[in-house]
Amino acid sequence: MTLADKLAQEWRSQLQADLPGQVSAHEAIVAWLLGENQDQFDTFTNTQLDIARQAMDYRYRILRDRYLDANPERAYRNLIQRLSGLFLLRNKIKTWISLSRDRQRTVVDVLQEVIQELMQQDSYLQQQTAWIGQCTTDARLRNALVLAATEEYCLRPIRNQPLLMYRFVNYLRRSQRGGMTQVPTADFIRLVSEEVNPDDADGSVSLLDGQAISEYQDAQAQAEQREVRDAVVGNLAAYLDEKVGPEASAWLKLYLQGKTQETIAEALNMPIKQVYRLREKVSYHAIKVFAAKKQPELVAEWLGS
Repeated sequence: MTLADKLAQEWRSQLQADLPGQVSAHEAIVAWLLGENQDQFDTFTNTQLDIARQAMDYRYRILRDRYLDANPERAYRNLIQRLSGLFLLRNKIKTWISLSRDRQRTVVDVLQEVIQELMQQDSYLQQQTAWIGQCTTDARLRNALVLAATEEYCLRPIRNQPLLMYRFVNYLRRSQRGGMTQVPTADFIRLVSEEVNPDDADGSVSLLDGQAISEYQDAQAQAEQREVRDAVVGNLAAYLDEKVGPEASAWLKLYLQGKTQETIAEALNMPIKQVYRLREKVSYHAIKVFAAKKQPELVAEWLGS
């Protein structure tokens, strides 16, 4: 049994556990994850094989979390939402729009154009699309795989920036040359100062890039922590509302927003001394009673105890 066969069997077991109702999609997903050149795995060192496994898991999570169960329209919106959430890219696009003559355009409008151009002209994505076409004839699954591959590719880091950042800068430069937009020269030079040539980015970052995997895993961990925090906050607020009173849950909400006791007193229309007594009640119930059963370290950290 080759390493590719072994990896394929591992993924079949994983998909059977995760997606028991989508058996027909399993083989296509396995083929996509392993890639077109499956003989490469036999040449990998143990370290490279570990990275390859992480990379496949990274791509699979992207597919599963945002695209696999979504209809094509929703899946595309998920891609745009994910990429438009990149802070530096969003700011650069906003700056360009504000300096150009066409100020009616939105960040999403521009981002869609950049992604469309990328999918039509980028050699790596064209190769991926062709391979996905060989993996499955199911249009919906093919769409999900293409969008997942596009997200993963756009987020690959180059010089500590996502690849999509450079693709946008190159798009901006071509737009300026073609007369589509007119940005003052000094501002334009500042905007394109990070440009890389199209060929510089094509294939320059390994699919098995450890930094991209690490960044994705960090983001997932942060999202999971936020979910835990939000759930605990909701349960604690409900507990305080029942055991202490609605003013206690209101105090908690304001306190977790970083408000001072004086600001909370104004918001609740309470004397400051009463607010301090309320704080003591909340701390007692939260730490001594509620937190004894649910996330004691988290609650204690919030309340500074």
